[in-house]
Amino acid sequence: MLIAQISDLHIKTEGKLAYGIVDTAKMLSDCVAHIISLNPLPDVVLITGDTVDYGRRSEYDLLKELLSPLEMPLYFVVGNHDDRAVMREAFSGPGFEYFAKCDEFVQYAVDLGGIRLIALDTVVPLEGRGKLCSKRLAWLDERLSENSSPTVVAMHHPPFSTGIAHMDALGLEGAEALESIIAKHSHVERLVCGHIHRPIQCRFGNTLASTCPSTAHQVALDLNVEGPDCFVMEPPGYQLHLWRDDRILSHTCAIGKYAGPYPFRQGGVLID
Repeated sequence: MLIAQISDLHIKTEGKLAYGIVDTAKMLSDCVAHIISLNPLPDVVLITGDTVDYGRRSEYDLLKELLSPLEMPLYFVVGNHDDRAVMREAFSGPGFEYFAKCDEFVQYAVDLGGIRLIALDTVVPLEGRGKLCSKRLAWLDERLSENSSPTVVAMHHPPFSTGIAHMDALGLEGAEALESIIAKHSHVERLVCGHIHRPIQCRFGNTLASTCPSTAHQVALDLNVEGPDCFVMEPPGYQLHLWRDDRILSHTCAIGKYAGPYPFRQGGVLID
């Protein structure tokens, strides 16, 4: 099972640029082209939130168009820039039946052939921060208790501090309670998150939690305690999570065309 994780797409309409600089639609189109050029192709694409910028139906319609070349199943996680109701309405129908199982929160569990995916909703409407209330945590505990299959938990806000001050200020309330739940379920192989626009890993609840780069702009890597909120146009990226031999291996992919691949050897001899 090969899962492509993309995150923080921030799609805008009418040709608008994010922050007056970032052509998020063009960059997502480049990402989709990169994914469909892979060999082997991912079995599914997981999208860990902030799919659009303002939660508008026109943005979701454009998002749907931009994602249409992807023929594999798409699984959405809601982010703080998303609108739960509008997202579910835009992606109703065949291929998105899991949305019909959601009620107040966009949360669901699906089996992906040897591994289980659980999507967890961390959104506080109209706020940048995240929260896991007792209801959402209880739902997760129930899902993890009902099935011992190897499991990936996907959410938007990471449950750990990153050292990037302005992003940590928009962190996740309820992270300690989440860690207690995760720690008692040893079949949780990974927590995969978005929100930070950078690839970061942290040990969490006896497993590994990670964040994914953005398909567009990246948050500036500034570990000063009062670092400003800035972004940089580093190469955009996404992650590939490979479930093989009873373990997950994760790779961060840079989107774009780069020189190579070049052989190390010619005629069996290392090139000098």
